[in-house]
Amino acid sequence: MLRRRVTVGVDEGAHARPVAELARLAQTHGSPVLVSTATGGSAELTSVLAVMDLAIAAGDEVTFEVADSPGAATLLDALAAVLGARS
Repeated sequence: MLRRRVTVGVDEGAHARPVAELARLAQTHGSPVLVSTATGGSAELTSVLAVMDLAIAAGDEVTFEVADSPGAATLLDALAAVLGARS
């Protein structure tokens, strides 16, 4: 499994637009992609409602997890870019 820890930099947190983008990216991958929070919640990224239920806020730390497969590292980079800290 490959994992990427990200601090949420989106001011509004994981609201509808970034979560929809995460789901779209996850759907392009052939294996499940999970997101988990520091409080222990987790969800499959293709389920927009499940991710929204995690109530991920700006400044929260989340971990994306995907099976080690072709394109997995690139996918993690793209997912981190959607929610990651802005510089």
